[in-house]
Amino acid sequence: MPESPEVQALADELDARLTGRALAEVDVVEFRVVKTRSRPPEGLVGQQVAHVGRFGKLLDVGFGSGAHLIVSLGRHGWARYGQSEADAAAPAGAVTLLSLGFDDGIVVELTDAGDWVSLGCWVVDTPADVPAVAKLGPDPADPAFSRAEFDRAFVGRRKQLKAVLQEQESLAGIGNAYSDEILFVARLSPVAHASMLDVEALDRLFAATVDVVRTAVAERRGIPIDRLKQAKVDAMLVHGRTGEPCPGCGGAVRDFSFASTMAQYCPDCQTGGEILPLKG
Repeated sequence: MPESPEVQALADELDARLTGRALAEVDVVEFRVVKTRSRPPEGLVGQQVAHVGRFGKLLDVGFGSGAHLIVSLGRHGWARYGQSEADAAAPAGAVTLLSLGFDDGIVVELTDAGDWVSLGCWVVDTPADVPAVAKLGPDPADPAFSRAEFDRAFVGRRKQLKAVLQEQESLAGIGNAYSDEILFVARLSPVAHASMLDVEALDRLFAATVDVVRTAVAERRGIPIDRLKQAKVDAMLVHGRTGEPCPGCGGAVRDFSFASTMAQYCPDCQTGGEILPLKG
C-alpha cells in the first residue's frame, strides 16, 4: 500500500509536471473508481491544474476553478505518466482504471494491481468533503506535528501500538510497512498496548515516528515515479525481510499476523524473545 513518503514524492512529481496544464480528456475505464457519480471527473475537462498535493495517503489534484480531484490509491494503486498512452501504460500486473490526458500531451494513468478495485476518486469543492480526508489525524511528516498531538493519539489508549500507528484518525499517512519500521526503531512490541508505555518508551516511539516518516519523505524526493515502490522496499529494515538477519541484533526477522495482512518484527529486539502468532 502506498504510504505518505511515496505519495508525497508522487504528488511532488505530478505537481511539477501538471501545474498550469489543462485537463484535455478523461477516460474512466472502471466505473467503480468514481465515488462522486453526480460529479464525474469528465466534468473537469478544460480546467487548469493549480497544484498537486497530499492528504495522508490520498492524492489531491487541485484545479484553478476551486474543484479538487481526490484520489485514494488503495492497497495496490499507483500512477504512471508519459507523453502518450503507450508511454504511460500500466506495468505488468497492473491495470489502468482511469486515464487523464493534458493539453501538452502528458497522459497520467491511475492503475490498480489487486484482485479487487481499491482505487477510488472523488470530485469535490473542498478536500474535507471526502470522508477519508475529513477524518484524518495529524501528519508526522508535517513540520508542525507536535508531541501533544502524538500523546493524544497514544496516551491511555487500550489499543495495540501497531493499530494506533495505522489508524488514520490518529496519525495520517502511516500503513503496514512504516509502522513495522517505526516500532523496530523504537524497539517496541507491535502488540503492546499504548496504555502500558512509560514516559521513556513514549519518548522513543515519538522520536522514531517522526524520524522514520520524515527521513523516508526526504529520501524518496526526486526518485522517478516508476522507481518509488522499489526504493521503499530497498530502504526497509525489517518490513518484508522475513528470515533475514535483523540489522540490530543479527537474529532472524519474523512474520506475525496482523489484521488481514502479515507484518514483520524482531523478537529479540522488540518482544523480549516472544514469538508472535501466525494464523494457522
